[in-house]
Amino acid sequence: MRARLPWGEGLRAELGVPRRVRGLASSPRSRVWRAELSGTPVVVKQLVEGPEAEDRYAREVTALRLASRVDPPVVPGVLGVDPGARVLVLEHVAERPPPGDWVIGYAEALARLHAATGPDDAGLLPAWSGPTGADVDAFLGLARTLGCAVPSAVRAELEALVDRLARTPGHALLHGDPCPGNDLHTGSGGLRFIDFEQAALGNGLVELAYLRIGFPTCWCATAPDRPLLDAAETAYRTAWRRATGADVRGDLTDACAGWLLRGDALVERAHRGTVDHLARIPHEDWRWGTATARRRLVHRLGVVADLATTRDDLAHLGHLTTTLRTTLLTRWPALSPLPARRP
Repeated sequence: MRARLPWGEGLRAELGVPRRVRGLASSPRSRVWRAELSGTPVVVKQLVEGPEAEDRYAREVTALRLASRVDPPVVPGVLGVDPGARVLVLEHVAERPPPGDWVIGYAEALARLHAATGPDDAGLLPAWSGPTGADVDAFLGLARTLGCAVPSAVRAELEALVDRLARTPGHALLHGDPCPGNDLHTGSGGLRFIDFEQAALGNGLVELAYLRIGFPTCWCATAPDRPLLDAAETAYRTAWRRATGADVRGDLTDACAGWLLRGDALVERAHRGTVDHLARIPHEDWRWGTATARRRLVHRLGVVADLATTRDDLAHLGHLTTTLRTTLLTRWPALSPLPARRP
C-alpha cells in the first residue's frame, strides 16, 4: 500500500529518501509507517495534532534517548527526529510471539530500562504522579455505596499511603504505559519497549506492580500464575541490583494499593480524568479489552487484601478490601478471574 510520509527536508537531507513506504497503524494520537532507507527497514512515527501532542512527543524523544544508554538495548534506536512535524525515525525491530514465560524477560528488561536514569537526570522528564485525596474519597465512597462499613482508621491509612507514594524516592525511567503490546520480543530472546508518550521519572516499583495488580493502564489485563509472578519479581530485583549495585527502594504493597485507588485505571486513556469511574461500578459494568471493570476491580481488591495482611499500618485497609471484594462477588457471582495469558 502506498503511503505518504510527513518527511521534512531536514530529515530527507540527513537520512535520505524513504522507499517502500507502508502504513502500519493509525490512531487519534499517532500514525506509524514502515519504510526503507538505503535498503534498511525503519519505522516512522508521527504524533498527530491533539491534546498535549507537543508534550507527548517531547517525552517520547527524551525517554528513548535516555533509554539508549542501556546495553543490551531495551528500546529501538532513534535514527532521526523532526520536532516541527513531531516525527521520529526508529530502528525497525523484528519481533516474534512472546514465550509462555514472557513475564520473566519482561520484568528483567523493565528493571534495566528503569535503571537507565538516576538523580542527575531529575527534571529531564516530568515526575510520576500518584493517587490523590480525591482518589481516596472516590474509593471510600464506593465502599459506602455498596454497604461496607468504613471506619475512620481506613481513611487515615489511605491518606498516609498517598503521602508515602508522593515521597517515595526514585529517579527511574518509567515507561508510563508498560503494557503487553508495547514490548517487542525479538528473535534473540531480547525485548524492546516502544511508545513512551507518557514517560516519567519515579520509583520503578509502580511499574513492577503492573504484573501483580493486573496491568492497570492496559487493555490487555492479565494475571500471571503465581510461580511466574514470583520468578518475574525476582528477575526484576536481580536485574536492578546488577545494574545499580543497590536493592530496590520502596514498597510493592504501597504501589499496588495506589493502583487500586485510581478509578481512571479502569478505563482507556481517552476517558481518564472525566468522571468518577469507581462511582459507576455499582450501577454498570463495561468491557475494556480482555476484562470488564468489575473483574479488574475484584482482582485488585484481592491483591491488596493479601498484601495488606503483612502490614500493621494497612490492617484496616486489608479488612475493607476483603469485605468489598466479597460484596462484589456476592452481588455479581458470574465475575471471573482475569485471564492468566496475554492475548
